[in-house]
Amino acid sequence: MNMQKFSAFSLFRQALGAHQGWKPQWRSVKPKAAYDIIIVGGGGHGLGAAYYLAKQHGLRNIAVVERGWLAGGNTARNTTIIRSNYLFDESSSYYEHSLKLWEGLSQELNYNVMFSQRGCLMIAHTVHDVQVFKRHVYANRLNGIDNEWLTPQEVKEFCPPLNISPNIRYPILGGALQRRAGTARHDAVAWGFARAASDMGVDIIENCEVTGITRAPSGEVTGVETTLGPIKARKIGVSAAGHSSVVMGMAGIRLPLQSNPLQALVSEPVKPAFPTIVMSNTIHAYISQSDKGEMVIGAGTDGYVSYTQRGGLHIPAHTLEAITELCPMFRRLRMMRSWGGITDNTPDRSPITAKTSVPGLYVNCGWGTGGFKATPGAANLFAWTIAKDEPHPINAPFTIERFREGALIDEAAAAAVAH
Repeated sequence: MNMQKFSAFSLFRQALGAHQGWKPQWRSVKPKAAYDIIIVGGGGHGLGAAYYLAKQHGLRNIAVVERGWLAGGNTARNTTIIRSNYLFDESSSYYEHSLKLWEGLSQELNYNVMFSQRGCLMIAHTVHDVQVFKRHVYANRLNGIDNEWLTPQEVKEFCPPLNISPNIRYPILGGALQRRAGTARHDAVAWGFARAASDMGVDIIENCEVTGITRAPSGEVTGVETTLGPIKARKIGVSAAGHSSVVMGMAGIRLPLQSNPLQALVSEPVKPAFPTIVMSNTIHAYISQSDKGEMVIGAGTDGYVSYTQRGGLHIPAHTLEAITELCPMFRRLRMMRSWGGITDNTPDRSPITAKTSVPGLYVNCGWGTGGFKATPGAANLFAWTIAKDEPHPINAPFTIERFREGALIDEAAAAAVAH
């Protein structure tokens, strides 16, 4: 199936035919008996890895297996924030690599991922916040990454709905602004990668849950057991977000992960009123406005370990209290729906993108609350690692072994809010 190209001309031509001539976005196939590479997890990271394996490394005999529907996990259960203003050199390099890919992704995939660089403003409420965020600003600038400090008055000018009164519980003392940050449409990202990967011969297999990983007597992987039968492969890449530890346990690998629920919610749609993304680590809340007009609101993770896609009511309630104090004009907005995802959190709040001690087995996990922003970058570097059996220099520090060796990349401050 040749991928249909999107253009003004193709849209006009299809409109003349009542849009009845569009082909399926990707091929629907049954699994073959064997592949060169199997990617476990049909979210943005997994689909993107398959795409880059085909596009950049010329590997086409690939399958992406997803236990449910394509991108039905954390890719569809986030608040779509994209930024690269992390503290340490290793992290900022990784996220900046991803941000640069975001900036050209719609053109590369010939699919509008609706990337909107509206900026991300991280507001400070305490002296400690001010010190931490200014440190981030200086560290980012040293790495050539945009970030700037705003006074309370400049914060108000950039985002008028914010309340900068000194009399509220958490007064705004300033903020760190990354203007190149933004949002994208999560569904479009997954569909764009799926469409492009399928066009290059990658098989995308939905409703195919992995139930086991098979290994040869000498230790290397030989394939997977699934609900659709066994599939052989010489290499397996696992990108299963909150279930990564479950899948990797099938091969005898124990990951330093903790899975926690993460909640978000949206309001009724209103006219454009909020021009940017605002995040607050102190009150564990963040907010942006979608293209449909909804206020997209998120909070911190629930404090218990769970594989459920829901959480405690007190978490969003606390977040809404904080949001309405920061933005009094939103107090009468009605909340329309909420959802939850499963975050995979490492002890240092930094990801793992690496080959494992099992030959032929690779893992991309531990993104916690920040996986969406890393989608193209993580996929790109995971594909490199699988294809070359060694890490790219950017993801080389993000190994499993760092937790044994003590070479941690502690981004708890930069990732303190679910985002």
